[in-house]
Amino acid sequence: MRARLSIAHWDQIPAAAKPEIDPRDLTVGIVHLGLGAFHRAHQAVYTERAMAASGESQWGICGVSQRSRSVVDDLQPQDGLYTVVERASSNDYRVRAPLRELIFARDAALMQWLAAPSTHVVSLTVTEKGYRHDPATRRLNVHDEEVQADAAGRPAETVVGQLVRGLQARYRESGAPLTVVSCDNLTANGATLRGLVGDFCALLPPDEQSGLVAWIAHSISFPSTVVDRIVPATTASDRSDVAHFLGLDDEGAVVAEPFSQWVIEDDFAATRPAWELVGAILTDDVAPFEALKLRLLNGSHSAIAYLGLLAGYEYVADFVEGHAAYVRALMVEALRVLTVPADFDIGAYQEQLIGRFANSALRHRLTQIATDGSQKLPLRLVGTITQLRAAGDEPALSVLGVAAWMRCVSARHDDTGRSLQLDDPLEPRIVEVLGGSAEPAAVVERLLGLHEVFGDLGDDAVLRDLFAAALTELTRGGALAALRNAMAG
Repeated sequence: MRARLSIAHWDQIPAAAKPEIDPRDLTVGIVHLGLGAFHRAHQAVYTERAMAASGESQWGICGVSQRSRSVVDDLQPQDGLYTVVERASSNDYRVRAPLRELIFARDAALMQWLAAPSTHVVSLTVTEKGYRHDPATRRLNVHDEEVQADAAGRPAETVVGQLVRGLQARYRESGAPLTVVSCDNLTANGATLRGLVGDFCALLPPDEQSGLVAWIAHSISFPSTVVDRIVPATTASDRSDVAHFLGLDDEGAVVAEPFSQWVIEDDFAATRPAWELVGAILTDDVAPFEALKLRLLNGSHSAIAYLGLLAGYEYVADFVEGHAAYVRALMVEALRVLTVPADFDIGAYQEQLIGRFANSALRHRLTQIATDGSQKLPLRLVGTITQLRAAGDEPALSVLGVAAWMRCVSARHDDTGRSLQLDDPLEPRIVEVLGGSAEPAAVVERLLGLHEVFGDLGDDAVLRDLFAAALTELTRGGALAALRNAMAG
């Protein structure tokens, strides 16, 4: 029986895979909400490498698991150590060690860490739905029962509620400034989160708001960011590969592509890690980077996911192998309404994306991307459609991608009749709105009525007809035929 990866077995870690820092030297300076695979493969890696490059040791991370204790239970016996596997034509293994505290979000310790003056940065990767907001308006869903319960005074369970209660504790105890860094795929994620915090504060009794709102405005910054790295769900096979390489079991291993990008608005209320020493881009304006990433990478991913699932594919690379021309054309369509940053080689970026999608070593499942479609589509594809229609253009390829989502959630099976199970926070509403409708024009009219997903797009008769035509093609001929017709047109 193999031993478990941990500090006690530090000397057994192969020299080439040892962490770049010694975790025993670290103190906590960052609290991270959302201790999933993406954080461990992205911001945590940047932070470890920044500490190694700068010689600073005060940026250990207190990782907070939001949904369950399972990640904490996996990592605590390992003293927070875990392996990042970079998969490409060859594999690279590296144990990482920036996680120094591990807690569940409902533990009382969360408020203590958020209030601690030694905490200078709070970061978040909680997915789009974790913010409990309306993607169309970017405002907090104040009618959400969980949000209301948090505002009424129970121990906070929503992310925004936890953050505000932690800020309240910080305001009372030290008033020390703090930077809150959203790393989720939201438009202007920093400004959006600031607004959600303000919306939650407005739900509090007047005596709780007194002084707090002004202090937040003065002492708390919310820089916007763009994060980019493909991180598939870890499989039993991945963990077996890690155990074979290390000679140690690792229940916290994560898999990622070699590529990684982090663009951060340079707006910090206090000190921060030297992330720029290890490749992070600090800038005054993240918006152009954000738009390119959301519309080209994420938009393409969502279209690939729904069309691919309908056509019977399982992995991104398999779809791209046969349909790279569609993905390229979809990107060109999106670029008609995007501003490319100066000195940015957009052609090279597009080809790089195609190459990343085609990385068969990642085995990136389409079902992982298709999850939470109602939360993702407004930012990834609906925004492109809205802007193109405002310019008098017809976004046929983007419409096809969204129509594929409509087909998935209305038919609930692929083109061979195999059942599709898509996890979505709006599923009860989608089922209610559809009311059993199957005829394409009716499905389009009903789904376009979901204002939180489509805004006012349902008022556009031309667009309704485009969606109805695309969904009709998908229904009658299947995804592959629809793709062929789209490229022929």
